[in-house]
This record gives sequence, C-alpha cells and structure tokens, in this order.
Amino acid sequence: MVIFLLTGQYMEYVHNRQLPDGIRMLSCIRHIYLLLTGLINLAIGIYFNQWRPGWRRKLQTVGSLLIVLAPAPLLAGFFTEPNKGPEQTMLAPVGIFAVSLGALLHLISSLRQNDHTESG
Repeated sequence: MVIFLLTGQYMEYVHNRQLPDGIRMLSCIRHIYLLLTGLINLAIGIYFNQWRPGWRRKLQTVGSLLIVLAPAPLLAGFFTEPNKGPEQTMLAPVGIFAVSLGALLHLISSLRQNDHTESG
C-alpha cells in the first residue's frame, strides 16, 4: 500500500500531467495494479490461517509467495514499461499472472474444507 501511495506521488510530481495520453494511461494502469496487489496482500495478511502440513499447505505457501512477490515486477514495470508501449510489455503481465495464480492456489487449497485441521 505504501508503494501505491509513493507511485501516486511520483506520477503527480515527476510526470506532472505532461506525458502523452498513451504513456500516462499505461502509468495509471500500472499504478492501479500496485493497488490491487497491495489490497490482496493486506486481505490475505489479515485473514490468513495456515493449513496443517500436507498438499493444502503446500499450495497455500506457493500461492502466498506468488502474491507477496507480485508487486516487484509490477513496480519495475511501472518505471520501465509505459514508454515502450503496450505491445512490448513483459513485467506487468508477469506480476498480474503471479497474483492471479497465487489467488487461485489459495482458492484450490481451501476447496471442500470445513476447518483448518487437514492432515494431508
């Protein structure tokens, strides 16, 4: 969430609305992606209950790692990709894929589970 706030300030004071529309739009999109990952990290941090050892815990751990690491490529993409254009972006899609896959793994790990007493 702090990164989201800082990138917003960067956009306001460094770019100062002087960018061409396309580049400004791509910067705003990456800025919103950072908000998305910040909110997902915050929500999972608040409600996280670790499963007992087993396949559910492994999926949950991998999903959590993907979600925690997703802001890194998004932040790098925020600074490097808007000038390249939408057809040459690589970092933002990696971050979006990571947060999406992480959320999906969390969902799968909790399917058909009534409590957190899974033994494997």
